[in-house]
Amino acid sequence: MNAVAAPVSVESAAPVRIERERSGDSASIDALVLAAFGPGRFAKTAERLREAAALAVGFCAFEGERLIGSVRLWSITVGAARSVFLGPIAVDAASRRGGLGAELVQACIDEARAMKLDGVLLIGDPPYFSRFGFVAAPDAVFSGPVDRRRIMWLPITATAPVGAVHPVV
Repeated sequence: MNAVAAPVSVESAAPVRIERERSGDSASIDALVLAAFGPGRFAKTAERLREAAALAVGFCAFEGERLIGSVRLWSITVGAARSVFLGPIAVDAASRRGGLGAELVQACIDEARAMKLDGVLLIGDPPYFSRFGFVAAPDAVFSGPVDRRRIMWLPITATAPVGAVHPVV
């Protein structure tokens, strides 16, 4: 006699949605960033800039109600260029390698274009960020130590900037 197996119910993960950061998301974002980067990030020049700059906008990725990704844009100027500083991008360890980081970066790029800024500045991995159109920005000058090879600029209305990076508060 042939037995027919009952259908197996497989629980699928809730769809991932990307939303603007809300004020109530801060504690979860801080925990996610700490898990992704550890306490060493507090010693970096990029963190000093973020601490001084106003948050322009942040994006969160949720799976159901669980925060699994985050990225923020911080208001800055680079020389005369009106810009935002992108970072940090944090994705939960179990959610990496699926393209979520790229989706968060793209949300930032779309927002910066809508804001009609001159461009987006970041400190990051050139092979990763060049696929979004970021180019080297060696003439952007930070107030602390930075690996100049990792300073990148996405031109929106202006070419790569020249001058000091300043937070906008």
